[in-house]
Amino acid sequence: MSRFLLGVFLCVMTVGSASAHHNASAKYDSNKPITVTGAVTRVEWKNPHIYFYIDVTNEAGNVTNYAIENGSVNGFYRSGVSKDSLQIGNEITVTGFLARMPGLNHINGRRVTFADGREVFVGSDDGL
Repeated sequence: MSRFLLGVFLCVMTVGSASAHHNASAKYDSNKPITVTGAVTRVEWKNPHIYFYIDVTNEAGNVTNYAIENGSVNGFYRSGVSKDSLQIGNEITVTGFLARMPGLNHINGRRVTFADGREVFVGSDDGL
């Protein structure tokens, strides 16, 4: 009986892990393209996606902090982006798609342009 329970437990854990990764088109809307420029405020280098946050100031002077969801850590490194190239305070431009949910300041990042003009693809092939 204990082998049976162990098998059930392993199946449940596998299904839970597999469903944790989502298709970006479920959260983000490809009909809402956006390009923003701002200063990096936080970077989270962890799988399955890198998140970084930028403060964007609009024409009225109001600041909005956007969470940018990107591809994997390995994808960043393959694109030439390392922890040294994305630092707090760096001014960057991000092109991507806004979240479907109104008022949610999340962007599915596709391209990042650094202050030196270098542009890299940072997204993943995830449905957008």
